Amino acid sequence: MAHELPPLPYDYDALEPTIDEQTMRIHHDKHHQAYVDNLNKAVEGTEWADRPVEDVVRNLSAIPEETRAAVRNNGGGHANHSLFWTIMKPNGGGDPSGALETAIGEAFGDPDQLKAKMNDAGVKRFGSGWTWLAVSGGALEVLSTPNQDSPLMDGKTPILGIDVWEHAYYLKYQNRRPDYLAAWWDVIDWDEVARRYEEARG
Repeated sequence: MAHELPPLPYDYDALEPTIDEQTMRIHHDKHHQAYVDNLNKAVEGTEWADRPVEDVVRNLSAIPEETRAAVRNNGGGHANHSLFWTIMKPNGGGDPSGALETAIGEAFGDPDQLKAKMNDAGVKRFGSGWTWLAVSGGALEVLSTPNQDSPLMDGKTPILGIDVWEHAYYLKYQNRRPDYLAAWWDVIDWDEVARRYEEARG
């Protein structure tokens, strides 16, 4: 079965004023759809057409060289955005709790220090890319990737990722990426991040 665009788990305008309706429509319906369409073209007729996108992205070295770049870019785009939509929600924000809060405290000091570290990584990402909280060897790690690369490509499990491509914020924030990153935490769904953390720990 071909890869498919997942529906948004909320209305296009549900994350306003942090993320505007027009950005959500273009970002989901146009940008993410294009990644899905191009990934399907790249893997058509291969075993990767029926594999979860996370498996595809984890196994880039097994992809034929002639299509590997297309799969890296578009498979990464599909995987990254599929996570991104789910870790946001209307009336989000606040702080994490439970095991995730404890792990963040041990790794970074407290949630505010985590946010500062992720925002800094996002601001410093030259050009387009992502800033991530990932699980690596059972521990939490903040990292940044270029373009549509994913921590999955390095054997790590992303549990929180913020898109810092201009298409994610430019209509509302223009060149003010730091303002977008600061505001983004108002729509985070910590419950989903915590679920992904527990799943990544096994």
